[in-house]
Amino acid sequence: MIGVVGLLARDVVDGGASRVGGAAYHCGRALAVLGQPAVVATKYAAADHRLAAPLHGLGVRVEWRSAAVTAAFRIENRGDARQMAIEAVGESWTPEEAGGWVGDALAGVDWVHAGALCRTDFPPETLAELARGRTLSLEGQGLVRPPRTGPLVLDAGFDPALLEHVTVLKLSEAEATVLDLAALAVPEIIVTLGSRGCIVYAAGREEHVPARPLDLADATGAGDAFIAAYLVARQSRQEPVEAARSATAVTRGLLSGWRAR
Repeated sequence: MIGVVGLLARDVVDGGASRVGGAAYHCGRALAVLGQPAVVATKYAAADHRLAAPLHGLGVRVEWRSAAVTAAFRIENRGDARQMAIEAVGESWTPEEAGGWVGDALAGVDWVHAGALCRTDFPPETLAELARGRTLSLEGQGLVRPPRTGPLVLDAGFDPALLEHVTVLKLSEAEATVLDLAALAVPEIIVTLGSRGCIVYAAGREEHVPARPLDLADATGAGDAFIAAYLVARQSRQEPVEAARSATAVTRGLLSGWRAR
C-alpha cells in the first residue's frame, strides 16, 4: 500500500474559482485512477469540508483532522512556467501526529509520500517518524518554499536534517535551480521538466527521461500525479530510470484523461 501525507490546499488557478489542491488530492486522484491501494492523511479547516468533497469522493481511504486554517495558493500558468503566491500557510505536521493518528492510518503502508507545500510542513522529527519502517518520498517544496504569504520566492535555506530519512526527493526544475543537487544526500532525486520529461539522479548516474509533449493550459497537479505513478512503479520493483519512464507515460495518460472530462 502507498500512503500520502499532506495538507489540503485551496487553489485559485488563472483567476478561476477556488478549488481543491495539494498532494493529498492530486496524488490521491492519480492513485485512485491507477487502482493502487492507498491511504491519504490530510488536514484542513473544518469550514472547508465542501472544498474537500472531491478528495473524499475519489474512492481511496482518507483520514483527516481539522486544522485552524487551510493552506491557500494563487497560481498563474505561463506554459511550463508559472507564477505563484501563498495566501495562507498551513499547519505543520507534528511528530506526535506522525506517531499517532497518522501512524495508525499508515498501518500496512510500505511507501509513503510527504506532500509538503511549504518548508514548515514536515519538521525533521516528523519525517523521521513517517520513515519508521517505510520508504519515504518528499516533495521538494518542503525544502525551498519559505512559509510566508505573498509572491513565492524560492530559496535554499532548509535544514539538512530534513533529508536524513528521505529515499526519494521530487523537485520541479525551478526548485532544482536553487539547490546544489550534488550536495543532497538522497539516493533518488527526480527533477521534473514539464513537457520535456524528467531527469533521474540515482546510483551515481544522471539520465534524462523524455516525454511526449501534451498541450495543457493548466498542468496543476502534474508533478503530484508523476510522483504517485513513480512510487507505484518503484513499489513494483522497477529501477529508478525504468520507474521514471513508466511514470512519465502514465502521467501523460492521466492528464489527457483529466483534460477530457
